[in-house]
Amino acid sequence: MKILVVDDEKDVRVLFEQRFRREIRYGLFSFSFAYSGEEALSYLHEHASEVVLILSDINMPGMSGLELLKQIKKEYPPVPPPQAPLVMMITAYGDNESYEQAMQLGANDFLTKPVDFGALKEKLILIANHEN
Repeated sequence: MKILVVDDEKDVRVLFEQRFRREIRYGLFSFSFAYSGEEALSYLHEHASEVVLILSDINMPGMSGLELLKQIKKEYPPVPPPQAPLVMMITAYGDNESYEQAMQLGANDFLTKPVDFGALKEKLILIANHEN
């Protein structure tokens, strides 16, 4: 399952590669990384049919995660083919306003930082099993 992680923090790549090294090694998950909303859209334009899930930070310079979510939902309607990617939003601020806005814009899930990687791994495995 191809997952695009969107976060302006560069060290997120090492964190995900460490936390999911076993799943990556066995081919269960494949991660790509974008460090801005603009970079994520560019990546999606080239790889839309491959990406099953997008994990996006909300607070980023330039295009915010919520703006990215709005753009994804506009460009990739949830009708096959290709199936629109699922989108999980991640924020350091567990405020209700961000949650409500993300869900209204069509987010499939909402996580707060620091990310509980055990819970995230369970969710990703469920999605991967549903894909197959």
